[in-house]
Amino acid sequence: MIKYEVIIYWSDEDHAFIAEAPELPGCIADGATYKEALANAEVVIQEWIETAKELGRAIPEPKGRLLFA
Repeated sequence: MIKYEVIIYWSDEDHAFIAEAPELPGCIADGATYKEALANAEVVIQEWIETAKELGRAIPEPKGRLLFA
């Protein structure tokens, strides 16, 4: 289960929903629907974590709801 906050918004430029995990730098996904963007974000978050582990990089602890979001 993914415990990182995900922010989803519509992008007119991309003609898609964008899903960002702000606690994980550069962790962004998109989708034609809100649900698709969220599902894609879950995959990308897992891949981000796996890559960080492989590279020996620190993985931020999920903080839950962020105040600046």
